Amino acid sequence: MSELILHHYPTSPFAEKARLMLGFKGLSWRSVLIPPMMPKPDLTALTGGYRRTPVLQVGADIYCDTALIARRLEQDKSGPAFFPVGQELTVASFAAWADSVVFQHAVSLVFQPQSVAARFARLTPEQVKAFVADRAALFSGGSATRLPIEVVRHQWPVFMTRLEQQLQSGQGDYLFGDASIADFSLAHPLWFLKGTPVTSPLVDSYPAIHAWLGRVLGFGHGTPSDLSAEQALQIANSSAPADLPDEDFAEPSGFKPGDRVAISAIDYGVDPVHGELLFAGVEELILKRVDDRAGEVHVHFPRLGFQITAA
Repeated sequence: MSELILHHYPTSPFAEKARLMLGFKGLSWRSVLIPPMMPKPDLTALTGGYRRTPVLQVGADIYCDTALIARRLEQDKSGPAFFPVGQELTVASFAAWADSVVFQHAVSLVFQPQSVAARFARLTPEQVKAFVADRAALFSGGSATRLPIEVVRHQWPVFMTRLEQQLQSGQGDYLFGDASIADFSLAHPLWFLKGTPVTSPLVDSYPAIHAWLGRVLGFGHGTPSDLSAEQALQIANSSAPADLPDEDFAEPSGFKPGDRVAISAIDYGVDPVHGELLFAGVEELILKRVDDRAGEVHVHFPRLGFQITAA
């Protein structure tokens, strides 16, 4: 079995979600640090243009988006489960809500002026300006929009009070009894908020949420070891992609295996990835592409939140 390789950077909230998922599973993995801003030439050699963080590499197979990464890790180690039997719909639906709605609120709170000043206090004004411009480009062209801070401040107590009540209900130490993908999807935007004293009270003032987050973060990050970007590219180039899933090809838009297509996120980071459509299943899309450095790779995307268009 090929090693798990995570392409990430330390301050990315979705990367923290992936690191915690690896810790929950007790997995060993290789860590490739990537730049927090574009350009990312080594990453895009693998992905074909997908720029969001993190990305999981397993040999010549490249997995985009933490929703799909969770399902891939479940293949490597079925227990403890991200999707407990009988709760699959509940935890997956909650996770999708947390990854979108809660995360969008957290982004607005983190990027309010007082928080930005604290978070980037050690950067030069030019570096802060470059980072803000990069994030503006990331959120350009998709369906996601930056929520006005006044709206977020107004709505945030509703979310947190509901979650506080849920965690005080005595149903267990986690959101739905045992830990699941729901916990990791909610944990990362709250971890993001705890990055500065300006936004940390928005989490810490809720005792049950504060204690729950400590338990989730307590899973740790598994057992990482460093790997260079060049080594990761060499691994991809020298590996053969895994066999396609044993599942019927099902694409209601009429695309067929072998079609030249582009796959892109719908909400943000909508840079298209071009290649040959190999597979379209209930949860997963797979695109074949060839790169001078990475060789032939299969790039995997979740169906939910992504679209296929003719290339």
